[in-house]
Amino acid sequence: MEMLHWHDYLEMLTAIIVIVDPLGAVPIFIGLTAEQSEHERAHTARVAVFSAGIVLVIACLLGAPLLKFFGIRIASFQIAGGILIFVLAMSMLNARISPAKQTQEEATEAVGKENVAVVPLAIPLLAGPAAISTIIIYAHRQEGWMIRGFLILAIAITIALVWILWRVSIPLSRRLGRTGMNNVTRVMGLLLAAIAVEFVAGGLGELFPFLK
Repeated sequence: MEMLHWHDYLEMLTAIIVIVDPLGAVPIFIGLTAEQSEHERAHTARVAVFSAGIVLVIACLLGAPLLKFFGIRIASFQIAGGILIFVLAMSMLNARISPAKQTQEEATEAVGKENVAVVPLAIPLLAGPAAISTIIIYAHRQEGWMIRGFLILAIAITIALVWILWRVSIPLSRRLGRTGMNNVTRVMGLLLAAIAVEFVAGGLGELFPFLK
């Protein structure tokens, strides 16, 4: 286990926010709640962010023990997670929704659903495979409850940011426009690609010490 410093915690918070991508989720939220009233849209946002937060907290607390139960080394999981996150980053650089978050079939099905809060907004849009993988990898970086407590705080900050952006989604989309939101998403995708490379490099270093 490594000793963590303040910049490590800042990296973890940044990574979680970038992977969840609150701004990138705004157009999807607007599209899926277009037929809802303001009250219904607020209710959908609350249920979605709460559900996503619960899923990510469970991943934080039980993810590493679950890997141990199945005999999966964290280094192997870190490499797999890094590859998945890199794929997500490539989609963000192209200002597209990654299939890891939502496939075209899921998007089509969601349009006809009355309740979209849990699926697909909470899962997999917010708490998708990449976000869950990141939480599990970070939770394994240090023993004890300090790291898990910080991750839960980071999840809460991220989820709160999503909720705020969704509550002002209509005026925000008008002000920034699609081009503005896409440009922000591309910058976040570049950061995410760097984080993914770090994950893969760290996992390879653990599996093959001579590479360090």
